[in-house]
Amino acid sequence: MPHKIFIAEDDPGIRRELTALLERYGYLCEAPQEFSRTAEQALASGAHLVLLDLNLPRQDGLQICRELRRQSDLPIIVVTSRDTELDELMSIDLGADDFLAKPYSAQILLARVARLLQRTYPSGPAPALTCGALSLDLGRGTAALNGQEVQLTRNEARILQRLMAEPGRIVSRAALMDALWQTEAFVDDNTLTVNVARLRRRLEELGLTGALATRRGQGYQLCL
Repeated sequence: MPHKIFIAEDDPGIRRELTALLERYGYLCEAPQEFSRTAEQALASGAHLVLLDLNLPRQDGLQICRELRRQSDLPIIVVTSRDTELDELMSIDLGADDFLAKPYSAQILLARVARLLQRTYPSGPAPALTCGALSLDLGRGTAALNGQEVQLTRNEARILQRLMAEPGRIVSRAALMDALWQTEAFVDDNTLTVNVARLRRRLEELGLTGALATRRGQGYQLCL
């Protein structure tokens, strides 16, 4: 079973964006629209992790964080526009596992979520991503199509993960470089070119010839 994320966010637009982003990466989501019993809802949801805004109606996010930690060890990432050092310190003191100020990079949020889930549930399922018939197993580092499977390097998997998050859209080289930087290894422009070429060959092994297109001066596009 995939991991489930409970999203405590009162802004409808941000709530929809977070839900869509996380679901594209294989997570299940529950995102309430009413916040009088947020801690109780989160605990009853069966979620594996909570994304918690501090500026919620009816009840302050810090109070919710305190209630959650008093009753459980459920992982909590505070995601908020309240970005002072005091807000971060109070969140951590009250039991939050991580703190991320808005605006934030979607890829950084995903990395934080994946890292905390892996740390908390080491034997649990790794996030998986699908795009049409193509699937990417992030835990095993493999891509599969119609029963065929190829092994990917960490960099190849990072690039494919980023492209699959926006199928059919052109993803800039800068965005892919940012995804590769999360490996904590130095990445230069030539490294990206080499890894994209290798990933293209891996996809061709699955029968996806022409699926990874180069758009000169713009970036790369996954065409499935």
